[in-house]
Amino acid sequence: MTRITIKIGSNVLTREDGSLDVTRMSALVDQIAFLRKNNIEVILVSSGAVASGRSELHLHKTMSDVSERQLYSAVGQAKLINRYYELFRDHKIAVGQVLTMKENFNRSDHFQTQQNCMMVMLENNVIPIVNENDTVSVTELMFTDNDELAGLVTEMMNSEMLIILSNIDGIFNGDPSDGNAQLIPVVKSTDDISNFIQKKKSSAGRGGMHTKTTIAQQLASKGIKVMIANGKRENILVDLIQNAANTPHTEFVV
Repeated sequence: MTRITIKIGSNVLTREDGSLDVTRMSALVDQIAFLRKNNIEVILVSSGAVASGRSELHLHKTMSDVSERQLYSAVGQAKLINRYYELFRDHKIAVGQVLTMKENFNRSDHFQTQQNCMMVMLENNVIPIVNENDTVSVTELMFTDNDELAGLVTEMMNSEMLIILSNIDGIFNGDPSDGNAQLIPVVKSTDDISNFIQKKKSSAGRGGMHTKTTIAQQLASKGIKVMIANGKRENILVDLIQNAANTPHTEFVV
């Protein structure tokens, strides 16, 4: 059975006002369910907890960045995983929550424990939904963003492929908002694409395209295929698997 990791970014899962885009979420769950029923094991790394919590609470008082992140993630993660649970249940697919921290990938005992946990889930047809445990993570020890987490999970679980869903089609040879910029379909692990990457972070999450490409090239150098694509495109996951040649995306290879 093929095993893939799918990372969904905050900008895919949230609307412009920061609220959870349940319609988009439902469409992605439908696609993951289709893949799962066609003998593809899926590990889902999902952002969106902090954004979801922020839209739920609508606070008007000032807090420290750490306190704000802890509060929003605590509320938002519950909201996010509950929504996933309900959507996957409609497909008779069970899901489980895995909250982790960067240090769990640095200590062999913690690494083995979380690897065993996710293996047991997969062996029992449960989809692991992974996110950073923002409620207890210390800033200095946090993942750069969930792209880094997705890369580590992909390696740990020996996934054959990582699909990173963002809000653009992939890597362009210029500003994506410029009508003259063209999508780069294939990037080799040794290619220097630094001139094409904007280092600014996304509006809803901590990440940006710089981290995505860094992680993608690192994995590609180890023989793991990585695709960056637009999670807001209809049927994007199924199309990437069944008809990648005709689906806009950037693929990273050795």
